[in-house]
Amino acid sequence: MATFDKATAIQPAADGTFAVELDPEWTIGGRPHGGYLLAVLGRAALAATPDHPHPLSASAVYASSPNVGPATVSVEVIRRGRLASQVRARLAQDGKVLIEATFVIGALDPAAEVLFTDAPVPAVAPIEECTRMSTDPLGNGFRIAMLDTVAQRIDPASFANGTGDLRGWLGFDDGTPFDVSSLLYVADSFPPPTLALGSVGWVPTLSLSVYLRAIPAPGPLRMRQRARVLTGGFVDIMCEAWDSRDRIVLQATQLAAVRMA
Repeated sequence: MATFDKATAIQPAADGTFAVELDPEWTIGGRPHGGYLLAVLGRAALAATPDHPHPLSASAVYASSPNVGPATVSVEVIRRGRLASQVRARLAQDGKVLIEATFVIGALDPAAEVLFTDAPVPAVAPIEECTRMSTDPLGNGFRIAMLDTVAQRIDPASFANGTGDLRGWLGFDDGTPFDVSSLLYVADSFPPPTLALGSVGWVPTLSLSVYLRAIPAPGPLRMRQRARVLTGGFVDIMCEAWDSRDRIVLQATQLAAVRMA
């Protein structure tokens, strides 16, 4: 299985685009995972703006799910700035654009202090008391291949409380620390909180917006993912993550389709 860095690697092409090989193990039900795809697009956006080292925000729409295998990423620099640059990236297969994302690229200050937040560090059971999710969590053969590499550990109280508020821990099995780019994956890496509300099947992401707030300290991330409003076959989901120093490192929200039992 490819490490996250290798699985998101991009290769410059002669026409100014980037070639990527979408990895079969970073998938859900055989389809490339949405956060993984956003991280691939983020790598291309960073390559186009070498003066800025970090993505600060990302906003993506998922028109269609790509297949594993070869794909092309095209990048358009909308504006180059001293403080930040704006970049548009598109992932295509067979000449069809499947995902489009807009990034703000800049630099996070490792010494910056949080002056205010309305997102206090949530209570989560100790990591050894949390349940690691398997690659077939529903027992129906729907395989989440990425969980062979990523340890999703869920606080057992999350499923018991029936509130659509999942809490737990996240880490790479090989001990690779999260960096700012891999936080783009983290933003969509936890199970759908609608599972605690009775949803069935896949919960596909339609749009995803992410704010990266700090360079994460080494160690597993403390995660909270919750459903906000569920109606008409759609749900909006909020994700937040804190590092081992209890600093919030990302905020994200997405709109997803959902089916209820």
